[in-house]
Amino acid sequence: MITCPECGSVTKETMPENACQWFYDCPACHAVLKPKTGDCCVFCSYATVPCPPIQLGETCCG
Repeated sequence: MITCPECGSVTKETMPENACQWFYDCPACHAVLKPKTGDCCVFCSYATVPCPPIQLGETCCG
């Protein structure tokens, strides 16, 4: 689940397992989300769980 910080919309999305997603277009308000400073992808910044490499304790998108 990704929560848009602009409008608060929560959307169920499929997290890619083999690639980082640096941008996400909110389907409700069309804001383009980018990772927060220090995060590797939009899932690490705005989703309920971080991306698979981070969940495994590895570096992401290296």
